[in-house]
Amino acid sequence: MSTRTPAHPTMSPTGPSAAVSLPPVQRETTAGNYFVSNYPPFAFWKPEAVGDFHAALERAPRAGNPLGVYAHIPFCRKRCHFCYFKVYTDKDSQEIRGYLDALLAEMALFASRPFIGGRKPRFVYFGGGTPSYLSETQLRSLIGGMKRLLPWDDVEEVTFECEPGTLTDHKLETLRELGVTRLSLGIEHFDDHILEINGRAHRSKEIARAYSFARQIGFPQINIDLIAGMVEETEEKWRMAVDRTLELAPDSVTIYQMEVPYNTTIYQRMKLEGKLVAPVADWETKRRWVDEAFRRLEAAGYTVGSAYTAVKNKALTRFVYRDYLWAGADLLSIGVASFGHINGTHYQNVHDFQPYLDAVSSGKFPVYRALTPSAEERYIREFILQLKLGQVSADYFAKKFGVDPRERFAAPLRTLSEWGFLVKEADPDRIAITRAGLLQVDRLLHEFFQPEHRTGRYA
Repeated sequence: MSTRTPAHPTMSPTGPSAAVSLPPVQRETTAGNYFVSNYPPFAFWKPEAVGDFHAALERAPRAGNPLGVYAHIPFCRKRCHFCYFKVYTDKDSQEIRGYLDALLAEMALFASRPFIGGRKPRFVYFGGGTPSYLSETQLRSLIGGMKRLLPWDDVEEVTFECEPGTLTDHKLETLRELGVTRLSLGIEHFDDHILEINGRAHRSKEIARAYSFARQIGFPQINIDLIAGMVEETEEKWRMAVDRTLELAPDSVTIYQMEVPYNTTIYQRMKLEGKLVAPVADWETKRRWVDEAFRRLEAAGYTVGSAYTAVKNKALTRFVYRDYLWAGADLLSIGVASFGHINGTHYQNVHDFQPYLDAVSSGKFPVYRALTPSAEERYIREFILQLKLGQVSADYFAKKFGVDPRERFAAPLRTLSEWGFLVKEADPDRIAITRAGLLQVDRLLHEFFQPEHRTGRYA
């Protein structure tokens, strides 16, 4: 899966807000997860709550709630030094085939449960690892099996994450034929030295070839990922990366800020060398680089649509997976270590390869831990995730949850305003954060957390 950005307050403000008195924070990039992708934090999901997951399976879905599917493909040519996802680089073709069979067996366990309620998926997402590591034959078998279990008649978006070096012309044609609508290229950078030193498997020539052919055969949306502040990044190299992005003119660009989670190669090296600071740019620099990239993209006609994304044509380009999830959609998630959300309950599968296969082969759901958020926690989850878009509608939340967010979140909103990160709005319905706030939104979201969720590791 694409890398994510840092969740402890490790950034300090820049620009007009620099004079505002914020709590002391570290400027350096230190170890830890930063990116907020769910709520309550994963550390609070527990094995003893797995019964909630089984109960959720047996309930009919909430009327009108969309259903999505996530499939985790954990295989890679190499493990990137900054990667903290569950991936494997040592599996042979027989083991991969067994895993894909297990994915379909797990999906079959879900398919007949009441929570499906006759729904068909509205979005499908293949993440990893490297989904494009699979062969054309493996892709046809997996996707064909998924479609037989839960038909894709109503699918609005099929996202497929790719590593450029794994994309042959035949494989791209197969993906297009199978219905992929958004090709997400994990480019991260265009400089070969940066790619090598950070453990990426592909190089710049593979980027150019894969992108050119993907554009030629007409994928509806091509997204490219960049990471600001990778190991040995420089001002000149970052400008070059943005230059190349503008030359390619993809439909959308996703930019993350480099983080160093605890279960990464970079962190292990930090421990061995006795260094407390990672060899990457500090947060001020990374935010500035992302801001510069966004400004250049805006000058080229793009629109910044979230803390991480810019789109070339706002009317045509959507992120269906993101927008449905952040509005409370059900996510049927399959695969080792994958996490989903069904009928109001969060769940995550077991973390290791063989235990996952063993559970599924015995006809059991391979769920390791779960959590059912309270009504209050569901409100917080949806509000903070949508705040990553840069603005939310107060009326939307008041109608959906019965409480006006300007009242429910009066204290944290006042804090953000005092820090200079809240836009002074003429429209009373709109709650918006400034660009400076958007560039460090994951840090600011902790202001909305309940007190018991502000401690410990996010992951």
